Amino acid sequence: MARKLPLHLVYHDGYDLNFGTHVFPSSKYRLVRSRLLREEFASVEDFADPESATDDQLRLVHTATWISNLKNGTLNYMELLKLEVPYSQQMVHAFWLAAGGTTLAARLALEEGIGFNIGGGFHHAFPDHGEGFCAIHDVAVAIRILQHEGRIRRALVVDCDVHQGNGTAAIFAGDSGVFTLSIHQLNNYPDHKPPSTVDINLEDGVGDTEYLDRLRGPYETAIEGFRPDLVMYVAGADPYYEDQLGGLSLTIEGLMLRDRLVLDPAIRLGIPVAVTLAGGYALELSDTVRIHANTAIACAQALREC
Repeated sequence: MARKLPLHLVYHDGYDLNFGTHVFPSSKYRLVRSRLLREEFASVEDFADPESATDDQLRLVHTATWISNLKNGTLNYMELLKLEVPYSQQMVHAFWLAAGGTTLAARLALEEGIGFNIGGGFHHAFPDHGEGFCAIHDVAVAIRILQHEGRIRRALVVDCDVHQGNGTAAIFAGDSGVFTLSIHQLNNYPDHKPPSTVDINLEDGVGDTEYLDRLRGPYETAIEGFRPDLVMYVAGADPYYEDQLGGLSLTIEGLMLRDRLVLDPAIRLGIPVAVTLAGGYALELSDTVRIHANTAIACAQALREC
């Protein structure tokens, strides 16, 4: 079967974090892949298999103690409480795979214009602990690996999850080589929000028009002024109006317009974009899956039209 897409989609069955009955639907990654195949948007040949990140690669961001505690299951009560997910070795393997998948998506972006990881976006992870369902910061790991290899110097993280990227802000604080932009609901998790380079704080209930208007100017100023070698797009589905952990009011159509608002300026400027999925907790799982699948569709459209 011939390839259908101008980009690769990164996926692994091991992405399932084994959370069981939990507000985070870790089966969504498999369902996104299945939907894209079922609708004949993608073929099997369009998917790339990642390898797990190595411990040495993770140590470019995370402490050796945190990596060891995760691998060996020696997290203390407070660490588990902050993480807010059930511990398992399958979970650990999934986080290592997600970091490898986002790194592969970033490499593919440098080659193809866009790389899309059907996973990742764990932006609440800190160097020495995890928070909010996030144990390993795959986006930061990918950036540090590519910088370490000399593939990029500057990266722009555009975080459109409904929750502020506190781990991202903390990891890259004071780093002139990484510009962090987060647009999020102000009155939501996390309580303490370390400052990003630019934080766009939205009031409860903001819908499509205001959201897009508030994002457009700061993002275009950042990408044109900072001129990154790579954009890392954290494409959360949780600004959706029926999300259980969100309080914004974006529609499915508005979220796809958001995707194009982020993708199009970068592609026109010749700047590669690596995409991760981040959060999504809609009342109907099928809505979360549709929103994530639409982001893949927006990627293909951007490459063909821009």
